[in-house]
Amino acid sequence: MAPLLQFAPWLLPPGANPLFHLWLPLAAAALALLAQARVKSTFARWSRTATRSGLTGAEVAELLLRSRGIADVRVEPVRGLLSDHYDPRSRTLRLSEQVYGSRSIAALGVAAHEAGHALQHADAYAWLTLRSRLVPVVAIGSTIGGWLFPIGVMVALASQNAFGQMLLFVAALGFAAVVLFSLVTLPVEIDASRRALSLLSNSGVLVGAEQDGARAVLRAAAWTYVAAAAAAIVELLKVLALLAQTRRRES
Repeated sequence: MAPLLQFAPWLLPPGANPLFHLWLPLAAAALALLAQARVKSTFARWSRTATRSGLTGAEVAELLLRSRGIADVRVEPVRGLLSDHYDPRSRTLRLSEQVYGSRSIAALGVAAHEAGHALQHADAYAWLTLRSRLVPVVAIGSTIGGWLFPIGVMVALASQNAFGQMLLFVAALGFAAVVLFSLVTLPVEIDASRRALSLLSNSGVLVGAEQDGARAVLRAAAWTYVAAAAAAIVELLKVLALLAQTRRRES
């Protein structure tokens, strides 16, 4: 640790705890990179294997929606690598170019996952409802936290007054909202994948080893949400550690 801090002192605010401001953020960043690399490699592997059904991702999404009697959800393509998502406000299921027209195992797994979100919406799944309600709160919280954290650090460490502590406290509330959203997202995504695998199996769209491939893709994708939650928790811990530090210096 000493050589790193000697040659890169700007990594830490004065008197900051290396655990919260260096090592945990580095660990969270490493987890995020590993999760992204895993999902991309797993998706690429199973993108090279076509399914026996011959259906495209869009056709599978529409098939699974119809199997539950859902006729008011549109399925449309969207630009961007793995930018697939379900928009509950417009009731639109958007599939990336790598999924929409592809007939691969990976594409069908992702398409079914997004259809799982549409099913959650139709069933008024409690965790999805809660996440949707948190969206505006998180948008405000992340913006406030991002702006007030550096300002609060400078004010609190320079003048050691209550105003700087107040800024850090408000920033902590903003980051806490992001943490809550990230944690609520985990059961939403896990349940969507569970629904997807069940739908693909029961409908006969994927059989045998094809189901294993789809499961591998969805498990890899789940790690990106775990990494996002870890990163959000680390950001909150950084603010809380600095807030505690400023209070100790004042006392």
